[in-house]
Amino acid sequence: MTINTQRLQEAIALAKSQPGQLLIDGKWVDALSGETFDTTTPANGQVIRAIAKGGPADVDLAVAAARKAFEEGPWSKFSPFDRQAVLLRLADLVEANWDTIATMDSIDLGNPIVRTSAAKRRSVGLLRYYAGLATAIHGDTITNSFPGNPMSYTLKEPVGVVGAINPWNGPFGMSVWKIAPALATGCTVVLKPAEQAPISPIIFGQLCLEAGVPPGVVNIVSGMGDAGAHLAAHPDVDKIAFTGSTQVGQRIIAASAGNVKRVTLELGGKSPNIVFADADLDKAVPAAAMAVFLNSGQICSAGTRLFVENAIYDELVEKLANFTKALKVGDPLDLATELGPVVSQEQMDRIMGYLDLGREQGASVAAGGTRVKHGGLESGYFIEPTVFCNVDDDMKIAREEIFGPVLSALRFSDVDDVLKRANDTNFGLGSGVWTRDIGRATYMSRRLKAGSVWINSYQLMDPAVPFGGYKMSGYGRESGTEHVEEFLNTKSVWIPEN
Repeated sequence: MTINTQRLQEAIALAKSQPGQLLIDGKWVDALSGETFDTTTPANGQVIRAIAKGGPADVDLAVAAARKAFEEGPWSKFSPFDRQAVLLRLADLVEANWDTIATMDSIDLGNPIVRTSAAKRRSVGLLRYYAGLATAIHGDTITNSFPGNPMSYTLKEPVGVVGAINPWNGPFGMSVWKIAPALATGCTVVLKPAEQAPISPIIFGQLCLEAGVPPGVVNIVSGMGDAGAHLAAHPDVDKIAFTGSTQVGQRIIAASAGNVKRVTLELGGKSPNIVFADADLDKAVPAAAMAVFLNSGQICSAGTRLFVENAIYDELVEKLANFTKALKVGDPLDLATELGPVVSQEQMDRIMGYLDLGREQGASVAAGGTRVKHGGLESGYFIEPTVFCNVDDDMKIAREEIFGPVLSALRFSDVDDVLKRANDTNFGLGSGVWTRDIGRATYMSRRLKAGSVWINSYQLMDPAVPFGGYKMSGYGRESGTEHVEEFLNTKSVWIPEN
C-alpha cells in the first residue's frame, strides 16, 4: 500500500494553517530563543512544519502565567457551574473540529486515520464527563469525638499549578486526559507535549481559548526534554501529571523532591494476556493480536506477553499468525490501513534491535519480523506486525517493554503456573484473561497484580472507569472520580460550639 502523496500534501498544508507557537498567558508567542524544531511524518520522513522550541526560560514564563491566573485571575472566581460551561463548550469545539484533529494525529504520529477518527467519542466523552464532575466536588461533614462537641468538616480545594508532561503515542487524547480534570477542579496547567507529535496538543490549546478558558489557565510549551525536566523540578509547580516511560518517571519523582510536589505517574508495562484452553478462540485471536498491534504496539498497556495453555498453543499460534499476516500495513491516511508506521527512526531502530534479540535468544518468528521495504513504504518507519513463538520468560522480548508491534507467545500448564509467571514482572498496568469459566475468571482477576484486568476482552476504557498501574507502572489513577481527587487538596475545618 503506497503513500498517497497528494493526500499527504493536503494534510501538511492543513497542519501549516494551525498554530505552531507557544501558548503563554493566552497569547501565541515565539520561544525566547527564537528557535524552532521540525516535526516530521513517520509515513515517509517528510517535514510537516516548524514548531516553536521552548526551553526552561519559556517554562518559567508559562508557570508564572499559570500562577497568576490561579491566584489572581478570573479563573479563581469561576464557580463550578462556570467551569462546567467552559468544558462543555470545549467538548463541542473538539467534536466540531475532529476531522482536523484526527488528520493531524495520523500524519504526526502515524496512527491510521480509521483509528484516530474513531477516537472522537473518547476525547469528547472525557471532556463531558469531567464537566459533570466539576459540579460534583464536595467535602464531608464529620462527626468527631473531641470533647466539647466541636463541628468538623472538610473542604476540597484545587492543588494549584499543574505541570502536565505527555508522551507521543496519544497526542490529543493524552492532552485531554491531563487538562480536563485540572480545569474541572479549578487548577491551572502548563502542558509540555512530546516533541515527536506536538501539533494536535497545540490545536487543543487554541480550542481552549475559543471555549472561554481565561488567559494563563492553559499554557502549552512545546520543546525538548530540557523543557520537561525544568517543569518537573519547578518550585512553583504544585503537581506533576506524567505519562511516559518508567525511567523518565523515576527522574520526575526525584525532581519533585525540591518542593515536595504532588505527582501522578502512568508509566510502562509488559502486560500478560492469558488464554485458557476453554476460551472462544474466534474472539480471542483477533483481540489478542490487536491488544498488541493497535497503534503499532505503541501503547503502554499492550498485552505483549500472550500466555497460551499447552493444549491449544499450536492451534492458537497458527490462527494468530494467519490473522497477523492479513493485517494491512500502509498509508496512515488511507481508510483501509490497519497499522501505520512507528513514530520515528529512533523508535524503529529500537524495535528492530529487539527483533534481532528475539531470534538470537532462540524465539521463532511465526509472522512478520522485518521492516517493510516494499510497496512504496521504504522511506517510512514501517515494521511488520510480529508474532514470536517458543518464547521463554527470561528472554528480553518477554521481559522488557518494546513499545512496538511485537507479540511474544508463551506456553503455560495450569492456573498457578501462569499466575506466578504473569506477576513475575516489575510492571503492573494491564492484563487479560480468556476463559468460559466465570469462577476461574474471578479467581484470576483477584490475583493478577495489575491496575486493569480485562475478561474475554482487552483495552476497554471509559471516562468513568479508573486506569493506572501497580508497581513500576506508576501510581495515581486517570478517569473516574478518583482522577479528580488527584487534583484536589483536602482541608479540615474545626468550629467549637461556643
